Amino acid sequence: ANAVDVSKLVRAEVAKIEKDYAGIGLRFDIAQDGSLFTLDAAHAVQEDLMIAIVLVALVMLVFLHSFRNSFIVMVSIPASLISTFGLMYLFGFSLNLMTLLGLSLAVGIWVDDSIVVLENIYRRLEMGDDQRTAAIKGRDEIGFTALSITLVDVVVFLPLSFVGGIVGNIFREFALVIVGSTLISLLVSFTITPVLASRITKLEHMTKDTLMGRFSLWFEAQFNRFVEWYLSILKWALGNGWKVAALVVVLLIGSFSLFPLGFIGGEFITQSDRGEFSVALELPPGAKFEQTNAVTLQAERIIMDMQGEVEKVSTTVGASADGFVGQSANNITDITVALVPKDKRTRSTAEIQQDIKLKLLRIPGLKARVNEIGIFGTANQTPIQLGVGGTDPDSVRKGANHLADIVRSIKGTTDVRLSSEDGKPETRVEIDRQKMAAVGLTVAEVGGALRVALAGDTDAKFRDGQNEYDIRIGLDEFDRSKTANVGGLTFVNNRGQLIELQQFASIITGSGPTKLQRADRNSNILVYSQVAGKPSGSIWAEVQQAVAKSPLPGGTRISLYGDLKSQSEANSSLGLAFLAGILFMYMIMVALYDSYLWPLVVLFSIPLAVIGAFLALALAAKSMNIFTILGFLMLIGLVAKNAILLVDFTNKSREEGFSTFDALIESGKERLRPILMTTLTMILGMLPIALSQSAGSEWKTGLAWALIGGLTSSMFLTLVVVPTVYITFDGLKSSIPAFFRRLVKRSEPAPQGVPQPLAGARFSEVKP
Repeated sequence: ANAVDVSKLVRAEVAKIEKDYAGIGLRFDIAQDGSLFTLDAAHAVQEDLMIAIVLVALVMLVFLHSFRNSFIVMVSIPASLISTFGLMYLFGFSLNLMTLLGLSLAVGIWVDDSIVVLENIYRRLEMGDDQRTAAIKGRDEIGFTALSITLVDVVVFLPLSFVGGIVGNIFREFALVIVGSTLISLLVSFTITPVLASRITKLEHMTKDTLMGRFSLWFEAQFNRFVEWYLSILKWALGNGWKVAALVVVLLIGSFSLFPLGFIGGEFITQSDRGEFSVALELPPGAKFEQTNAVTLQAERIIMDMQGEVEKVSTTVGASADGFVGQSANNITDITVALVPKDKRTRSTAEIQQDIKLKLLRIPGLKARVNEIGIFGTANQTPIQLGVGGTDPDSVRKGANHLADIVRSIKGTTDVRLSSEDGKPETRVEIDRQKMAAVGLTVAEVGGALRVALAGDTDAKFRDGQNEYDIRIGLDEFDRSKTANVGGLTFVNNRGQLIELQQFASIITGSGPTKLQRADRNSNILVYSQVAGKPSGSIWAEVQQAVAKSPLPGGTRISLYGDLKSQSEANSSLGLAFLAGILFMYMIMVALYDSYLWPLVVLFSIPLAVIGAFLALALAAKSMNIFTILGFLMLIGLVAKNAILLVDFTNKSREEGFSTFDALIESGKERLRPILMTTLTMILGMLPIALSQSAGSEWKTGLAWALIGGLTSSMFLTLVVVPTVYITFDGLKSSIPAFFRRLVKRSEPAPQGVPQPLAGARFSEVKP
């Protein structure tokens, strides 16, 4: 069910009940409603989407110098957006955090195809074609390239929709929304864009008579200087391939070294400032319910005294230590704290959590733990959850204590504890079955009576109209901590005689673990730890190093739970999707180009994006999580587009008679403008998300920074490295055995005719 819709229905029913019982003053208060955060985050993504559209429009205007051409390109955004809504309706998708994020990230993709098509149409106009002819020929000439760059995006995202587990649940709709909207944008570029271009596009002559004209002239002058600077670098790179390769290798090594140096950490999902958290209070084992309640009231007063920051609290005394329904402990309390909205307080949720925790720890004998509310609206137990399991309970306990000591020794861990602690007072009843049978009692009779005596029982219910209440039965004035009271429990045997428990059983008092846990039929104890200022994945890496130096007892093993387990599974799933995306992209390009060689040249653009992505994450202090990995997956298709534009134009130039060197120079010159335009639209489309401070911004900013960094580095390096790889491969194929030549012979451009310079691909003609 949709959480937002359920919330609306529940609130409507609550209002109806309050109205029905208005006479007695009945009032309900919503303790927690995760849909409010979802709505705030969704509205924030909508704002990011609108800002991205405006920024993309500005980029179009700056590069195209024409409101007409900018309008033609911008039409692709509402056309793709509205059509995508139709697809979402057909598939039953809702406007949620992930689908809205997909729409925000796809804004730059939607205009890519239209930019490429319109740029070629304008080139045909400069060559002298009329509007209709330029639109038809321009689309036909570039259609294959537009199809290539679109299918590259599709095959990269499509595997993500088939990933299972929690990653699939999170990203399936996201991936399908991008795939659908990308295909729609291709259709728009093949239909609406050329139709509009055939009617309203015309050659723009820039003059100094208007402010726009003066700015356009200045921009073109600066752009021409940049082109000259770039071509000089490209010419040097084409003659110094090994130096370029060495530079790229150094940059790759430097970027990957950011992980071991600690500049980039790893975690499952970055925690968001939801304005909610839970506080777990724990008294010593054996504390009575009344004692726990008294301490809880004191804790509530401390929390509510933080006026202006805390809005309300919801308390459950006797809650499970693990938060599971159906389990209880008299010495445990769970408090859910809701803060005022983010824009009405000066401190973050994390800062308030730490302040409350320090104040609560001043209460004698009280342990206080603060658990964050995760992205899914539930209280996270702890980011670090490690299980120690084995067949021998004593070895497991020793191993768990040893592992807990290791975790405590690592910087960045706090509140380290075990799921099962020693020291819980217990009374053990050891029954002599022969004596029990001799006095005429059975195990069922004794067990049932002991349950009522020690824990109470609910065997009856009281009904008052439509209301029903449990009747809890227990022994009056019975102290189970006293051996005499337990031994004096009486039973009625099958002969009607009263028999005391001590007549056929031994009562032993002592202490034991607070909980007995098993996993896969073996004893198991969990080690919990909070983190402070350090990603959980980085802490787990240090734990592994420490355990390697100081192993646990023999017969024990460590298992991952919680976020660490989810992170491990997510990394595997996304890693497979990453490899599948690269493989499918290569296969698509092989089929389109009828060649095995030139797709390999395109693939060299992917590592170039990694350099900038890692550097951006380090500079922005973002961790590697499932959303940043998603950003790397997106980069596969996005950066390959630029390489495809270069390779495709180079091949066509060689077919017209250019040498490989001249074709690469011409390709760099003519494809520079569309490459800069498409890349800058993506970068500026990401910028609102990267800089967002709104609800839920924490988990998506890492993705945006990875994309911005990767696109920036690939934008510049691809323009130099891909031509260098191209000319290197072209030179090697003649010196490599015939097998390699057979791989490329079908696509090798055959020089024909006399070399002729290609028409410039400028959108504006500069007039002094």
